[in-house]
Amino acid sequence: MNKGAKKTLRKLIIAVPLMFAFGFALVPLYDVFCEVTGLNGKVFQSENNDSLVIDDGRLIALQFISTNNENMPWTFKPSEQVMKIKTGKYHTATFYVKNTTKKRMVAQAVPSVAPSNAAAHLKKLECFCFEQQELMPGEEAYLPVKLLVSNELPSNIKNIILSYTIFDITDYDEEILSHHDMEMGN
Repeated sequence: MNKGAKKTLRKLIIAVPLMFAFGFALVPLYDVFCEVTGLNGKVFQSENNDSLVIDDGRLIALQFISTNNENMPWTFKPSEQVMKIKTGKYHTATFYVKNTTKKRMVAQAVPSVAPSNAAAHLKKLECFCFEQQELMPGEEAYLPVKLLVSNELPSNIKNIILSYTIFDITDYDEEILSHHDMEMGN
């Protein structure tokens, strides 16, 4: 074996275990990243409301944040920035939306929860994010989210941030086709 091949073999013997270790480290690193940033918080929808036990619970703060995707012209904001709630009890919050354009639009909201370890304890029983929202020009609405934070929420969590980003998902294909047909004389 020549000198260059031995050097390459030594590098590979070191690199392969390091890459393997890095692959295993990605999962906890991703969890830490999500917990710190609040991105990609997973929210679980309860399928069986009877399985939720309600008792006195403890007081926590639920903060709401709304963000418009860069191409979304609607007004979108929570009715309340912060709610003091008790765990183990149902609560309803609303978000105000208004289509500020002169055309019909359809939107979809995507939720995120911070800290990420609180997401497993946040049960959305009803949420505007489960469905697309269609508003006519100038139309406004109050969109509800009915939720419950379970009593098993870790005691070190005193504040949960529920963030929604709203996206324009209007299907403009029909408008483009009809405009194209008019140009073609059809």
